[in-house]
Amino acid sequence: MTQRTANHQLKALIEESRLPYDGVARAVKAVALESGQRLGTNKSAVHHWVHGTEPSGATPQYLAEALSRRLGRRITREDLGLGSPARGEDDSIGLTLHFDPIETLTAIGEADVNRRRFLAASAYSMAAAALPLQTVREAAARTRTVNNGGTAGHADVAAVRDMVRLFMDMDERHGGQHGRAAFAQYLITDVAQLCRARFASDQIRAEALSVASAAAHLCGWKAYDSGEQGLAQRYYLQSLALARASGIPGQDGFVMRTMSQQGMKLHQPEHCLALASTGWDRARGRVPHQVEALFAVTHAHALAKTGQTRHALADIQLAETTLAAGAGGEVPFWALVWGPPAATAHSRTAKVFETLGDRPNAAHHYATAAASRPGATYARIIALDLVAQAEQQAQQGSIEQACTTWGRAIDTMTGVKSTRTLKAVRSLRSDLRPYRARNVRAAAELDERARLFLSHHR
Repeated sequence: MTQRTANHQLKALIEESRLPYDGVARAVKAVALESGQRLGTNKSAVHHWVHGTEPSGATPQYLAEALSRRLGRRITREDLGLGSPARGEDDSIGLTLHFDPIETLTAIGEADVNRRRFLAASAYSMAAAALPLQTVREAAARTRTVNNGGTAGHADVAAVRDMVRLFMDMDERHGGQHGRAAFAQYLITDVAQLCRARFASDQIRAEALSVASAAAHLCGWKAYDSGEQGLAQRYYLQSLALARASGIPGQDGFVMRTMSQQGMKLHQPEHCLALASTGWDRARGRVPHQVEALFAVTHAHALAKTGQTRHALADIQLAETTLAAGAGGEVPFWALVWGPPAATAHSRTAKVFETLGDRPNAAHHYATAAASRPGATYARIIALDLVAQAEQQAQQGSIEQACTTWGRAIDTMTGVKSTRTLKAVRSLRSDLRPYRARNVRAAAELDERARLFLSHHR
């Protein structure tokens, strides 16, 4: 029997972390869960790793990220004594703002199209979340324009913008998994080709990079909707690089706002308030009022997450005032990712009140958000807002009312391919369990609907 060599590097890092083996196992499983991966890692597995057994699959990524967060510095596979990733499987791809974003996007997109598991299962990186803050003052001049033999004009940019907008609408109507591979393919072909063209003017170049940023942002959103948080983060970072290179006012801040929201969703509050603040600073006074309201309400959410209630409520009031001041104004297409700004502001306001424990106000704003979007176009987000509204109603003791709202949510989800909607229905069934046990008829009937829904959407 071959004697394995003990992994002294890993042993030293675990000792530095002051975590027991079962603590390391819990930390690894928590990181994996952020990207929808459920691991069976336990104390015994960590013991075997220290004694020379190499973790399988994406587990080395999760182990590296878990120890990075614990130690406050980036830990790589090499630091863990696990060597480099297999050829063509660089798990650090996209976790930088220091390379040409078009080349990086092409590499990410190709791995996404081919469903390379190492990238789909990649970990959300706390270190990468700080990159936008560290580089906010740097000039984004790394996007190289490689002449592809043609000259791009307004019509070329408009054609790509129309296609991106079409996929944005499809994403909201049918869910992030619908058309995902097709759009990633479009990103690495048509969008990349546009960015490498000779441009008729600097303005056209700016518009092209702005559209490319929106396309990368949408790819990130599709990955997010599929529960692939590490991949989403990589797309967002390259979207940020392209937005900066474009010089379009406020778009880079908008991407930072998205990254702040991702961190809050994953319960990783580090950097979220700073991202929300810096993103807003990049947009303040440079974007339409309706768009600025979106920055204010995200900042309010980050404040609420950090226990700053009074300041959070002040930002909510500011968002409402700013939104009203901009009613009817034009909104740039890259700021319409989640539909009309008013609906998005209400949805995010609901999350602020939910964080603050104000369930009546949270339920009210979720309901307003759901009613403020065209149902045929924004099925997924309406369904998720209705689920969130029902949760608030149930927690106030209004179970009959909550079941009615949950039922509307399931109706709205028909035809939507989204990991988040499926997760919401599974959570719904869990929330209904105590009411079923008490023989509440509405709960039993709804649970059966939810069971059938899940059986049809495996």
